[in-house]
Amino acid sequence: MRVLETLIQDARQLAAGHGTASPAVTEVARQMQICNACRYCEGFCAVFPAMTRRLEFGAADIHYLANLCHNCGACLHACQYAPPHEFAVNVPQAMAKVRGETYVAYAWPAALGKLYQRNALTLSLALAAGLALFLVLALALNGNLWGGQLSGNFYNLFPHNLLVSMFAPVFLWAVLALGIGVTRFLRDVSPATTGQPIAGGDALQATHDVLKLKYLDGGHGEGCHNEDDAYTLSRSRAHHLTFYGFMLCFAATSLATVYHYAFGWHAPYDLPSLPKVLGVVGGVSLLLGTAGLLRLKLRRHPLHGDAAQKPMDYGFIALLFLTSATGLLLWLARGTPALALLLALHLGVVMALFATLPYGKFAHGIFRTASLLRYAVEKRQPGTLALGDD
Repeated sequence: MRVLETLIQDARQLAAGHGTASPAVTEVARQMQICNACRYCEGFCAVFPAMTRRLEFGAADIHYLANLCHNCGACLHACQYAPPHEFAVNVPQAMAKVRGETYVAYAWPAALGKLYQRNALTLSLALAAGLALFLVLALALNGNLWGGQLSGNFYNLFPHNLLVSMFAPVFLWAVLALGIGVTRFLRDVSPATTGQPIAGGDALQATHDVLKLKYLDGGHGEGCHNEDDAYTLSRSRAHHLTFYGFMLCFAATSLATVYHYAFGWHAPYDLPSLPKVLGVVGGVSLLLGTAGLLRLKLRRHPLHGDAAQKPMDYGFIALLFLTSATGLLLWLARGTPALALLLALHLGVVMALFATLPYGKFAHGIFRTASLLRYAVEKRQPGTLALGDD
C-alpha cells in the first residue's frame, strides 16, 4: 500500500511537470503509474504491454495509449483500485476523456473540431436536415418533387456530373482533413514509440488488428462489458456489422464509379449486379449495426466512458443509421412517386455524414489505426527497461 501511495505522489509530481498538459492527460499519467505497479491487467489489450515499456508518461505517451484503448471495460471490472477505492482507477473513462481531446486537438481546421465537440448531435441532424431541405426545395421549384416519369432512375433528377460536382468536394475535404489530422498525430506520438520506422510487417499486423477489431473481445475472447459485470460479444458484433456495412457501401459506390468511367455501364444498377449486392448487404448490415450500437450505448455503464462525448457518439450513429435507412428506402421505393423526395433526403444525409467525418467519432477509427501501427512497430523493438531502472 505504501508503495502505491508513493507512486501516486510521484505521478502527481510528474503531472505537475507536464505544464500545459490537460487535467485528462495528467489523470491518465497518475493512473498509469498505479497500473504499472499492479500489472494485473497486462494481458487484456495492447494498452498494458505498451504501458510496461515506460516508467514515465508524457503527453505523447498518453495520446498514444488512449487511442490504443478500445474501451472494452475489462480492466475497470477487474481492478481492485476502481471506484469507490480511494485510488479511483478508471482507465476506460480516463482514456475516453483523452481521446475526446485528441479528436479536437488534431482536427483541421481546429475551430470545426471544437464546434462539433460541443454540439455534435444537434449539428449532425441540423446539417442533414438543412442539406435535404435545400435539395427538396430545388426539386419542388422544378416541379419534380413528387411523381413524374422517372423510370426509377434518379439521374433523371440529378445528372451524374451534377452529383459528382456536389459530392467530390465534400469527400475530398473529408480525406484532406483526416489526412492532415492523422499525419500530425503520428508525428507527435512517434517519440512515444522511439521514432522507429514503419516496416511492411508492421502495416500488415496493424491491418489485421483493425479488420478483426481484435481488442473488442476483452482480452480473453468472451467479449466486453457493457451495463454490468457480465461478458458480452454484443459490442463486438455491433461494431463488426457497422464497420463492414460501411465498407461494403463504400465498395459499392467505388465499384459503380469504375463501372461508369471504365466500362461505360451507367446506373441505375439492380440485382444481381455486384454494386447493388454490395450496397444492399452493406446497407442492411449498417442498419443493424448502428441500431445495436445505439441500444448498447443507451444501456452502457456510466463509468465506462466520458458522458461529455455522448452527443458526438449519438450524432455519428444517427447519421450512419439514416444513411442506410434512406438508402434502402430509396431502393425499395424507386418505382413510386416518392423517389424524388427520398433521394433528396438520402443525399442530404450522406453529404452531412461525409462533411462531419473528420470532426466526430469516425476520427477515433483513424487515430486508433495509427496507434495500432505504432504499437506494431514498438512490439518488435527490444525492451529498454531492466530491473533496477528508475
